[in-house]
Amino acid sequence: AEVSAGHVYVIWGLRIPRLLLAALVGGSLAVSGAALQGVFRNPLAEPGLIGVSGGAALGAYAVLVLGGGFLVAVPSWLQPWLLSIAAFISGLIAVSIAALIASSQPRESTATLLLAGVAITSITFAGGGLLSFVADEASLRSAVMWQLGSVAGATWQGVVIMTIILVLGMALLLPLREPLNALLLGEREAFHLGFTVAAIKRRAILGSALLVGGAVAFSGMIGFVGLVVPHLLRLRLGPDHRWLLPCATLAGALLLVLADTVSRIVVAPAELPVGILTALVGGPYFIWLLVSRRGGGIQ
Repeated sequence: AEVSAGHVYVIWGLRIPRLLLAALVGGSLAVSGAALQGVFRNPLAEPGLIGVSGGAALGAYAVLVLGGGFLVAVPSWLQPWLLSIAAFISGLIAVSIAALIASSQPRESTATLLLAGVAITSITFAGGGLLSFVADEASLRSAVMWQLGSVAGATWQGVVIMTIILVLGMALLLPLREPLNALLLGEREAFHLGFTVAAIKRRAILGSALLVGGAVAFSGMIGFVGLVVPHLLRLRLGPDHRWLLPCATLAGALLLVLADTVSRIVVAPAELPVGILTALVGGPYFIWLLVSRRGGGIQ
């Protein structure tokens, strides 16, 4: 049977880019979570803690709410990418401010960075709330839908850019497999083993911020992937980052592809934002995981 041009467009122009973007975003979020959990030595750490998700959300809200006023000054070829660019840049700015605050202390520590990230996240969400307050109904709806998370708007250009971001992020994170293993023993022990702890932290945070900023820019806010996937892998594979980082990338990609597939069919012909699905499933499952583990505690 002859394949119509419409079927070719649906498969090649819509389905395949969406599948690939879901895999790239899921892998980016999961490996970022795995790296940050190693840096903070805490399996409850996740990408949003360092401020990048909140910063990216603020940038996206600014474009969605205020974009109409300055779109005329932006070249036409750049206008479709303005939201992604703003989200990416503002996410990196937010995490850079958090890192700068931490480094300004006499002794830079992960605790200071964590607290700075929480503070920056609070400020960015307050800014997003203020923009929502002044937004008109159409802009507010667009902002809310973006915040719920989706890969429905995937394009081949977005897939290419996200692939480049993932490659760059992995180039920063994968060489940290041994240093992150050393950090599990403690910062002083890692230093005595010959590792520069401050450099390890900066590289891990930079790589994670790059990956999460790109993921949020192209898909909106998708929660729990960066928390649940690396935590489950730690329970199954152990804390060895030589296995954990690459396996988290693959598992995160698989999980988000599966979640996006379910989100397209569970309320068909409508479509459930994949960020809602990951939160609805990931939250209760993570609670069950914590409660069901005897002996108390999280490793």
